[in-house]
Amino acid sequence: MTTLPRRQMNRVIKEKRILAAALKVFSENGYSGASMDVVATEAGLSKPTLYQYFESKEQLFATMMMQKRDDMLLPLREAGTGDMVVQLHRFAWAYADTVMHPDLLSLARLTIGEVQRFPEIGRAYQAAGPERVLEGLMGYLLAYRAAGRLAFDDAELAAEDLWGLILSAPRNQALYKPDLVLGRDAIARFVHNGLRVFLRAYSTHPTADLEILEGQKAPEIQQVTE
Repeated sequence: MTTLPRRQMNRVIKEKRILAAALKVFSENGYSGASMDVVATEAGLSKPTLYQYFESKEQLFATMMMQKRDDMLLPLREAGTGDMVVQLHRFAWAYADTVMHPDLLSLARLTIGEVQRFPEIGRAYQAAGPERVLEGLMGYLLAYRAAGRLAFDDAELAAEDLWGLILSAPRNQALYKPDLVLGRDAIARFVHNGLRVFLRAYSTHPTADLEILEGQKAPEIQQVTE
């Protein structure tokens, strides 16, 4: 395992601290209400130091969202090297654990409230987060279509079906009911059923894939990467 030089390691640690502070500030104030001054204070840094890492609020927001994208897409980087069903199950839970996190739900609510007056905020949110996840998911599904494991005509529609099936209902509930607490079993019910429906619709070997799915269990709760 490669060990980073101390200076580089310190930079990585400080950047993670900044991104964690940014998530807190954006989730509490929304994009328009957040400022680099507040992020610097939350991270325990001076404003000049913060600007050494991120040139603008726009860059900081995009980096923060792309980190969440990477968290969600990590299970799909194994395309072609393992079992597709296991990978899809891991993705489903990485997706659930990220977008159902209270800070990400709060950020989504505030963004929805801002887009009527500031459409550019909605575009920035979509471009840095959901659209990038969709691109990664489409690439993954296309790889398995090429391998003969999936059958579909439109990769975008197949990807939209997948994440819609596994989480749209509980996430919508959580978005509009901030005091709602969904337990692990409740989320697992939607995740597992969504994957079942997706495999029945798109797998070229649905019976075998459904048997593999039945053997999968919900992972332990993963903390959102800071």
